[in-house]
Amino acid sequence: MADQDYRINKLISAKSIAARVESLAKEISTHYADSEKLIVVGLLRGSFIFIADLVRELDLPVEVDFLEASSYGNKKVSSREVRILKDLRGEIKGQDVLLVEDIVDTGHTMQHVFTLLQSRQPRSLEVCALLDKPSRREVEVNIKWLGFEIPDEFVVGYGIDYAQRNRNLPYIGTVS
Repeated sequence: MADQDYRINKLISAKSIAARVESLAKEISTHYADSEKLIVVGLLRGSFIFIADLVRELDLPVEVDFLEASSYGNKKVSSREVRILKDLRGEIKGQDVLLVEDIVDTGHTMQHVFTLLQSRQPRSLEVCALLDKPSRREVEVNIKWLGFEIPDEFVVGYGIDYAQRNRNLPYIGTVS
């Protein structure tokens, strides 16, 4: 992009992401093998590519729903004020629910959304995140399935954006 005033350096290749998504799906499918149905809740917008790839690899009945929460806007740093911009369309009470997030940073968004969903009394509620930055954690978050732990760098690609750009990159890159 000609007007882009930053560089993107590849951190995790598309091939590595695909392999990890496949192995995560196998672990999740095994864990929920006895479940009647798994409701996979994607946190928009960043998780949309990850969730699409993940659910295609799951070997069990799934329902997909989305919730949009924001604490970033167009900034590189979380405001720590979590706003729900789009809520679930379906009921999760008594259901097995997998919350899918693109990246866990400070943990504020994940903690807020997890607490919100837990209040709706699902049978079970677990978290799957593509990326984790534990060095930035401010609140405790329990990630059952994790793709990759990354350093404290701002990343884009594979659904993750900076000011609504670079979501379409097939890999994860750092912004400099």
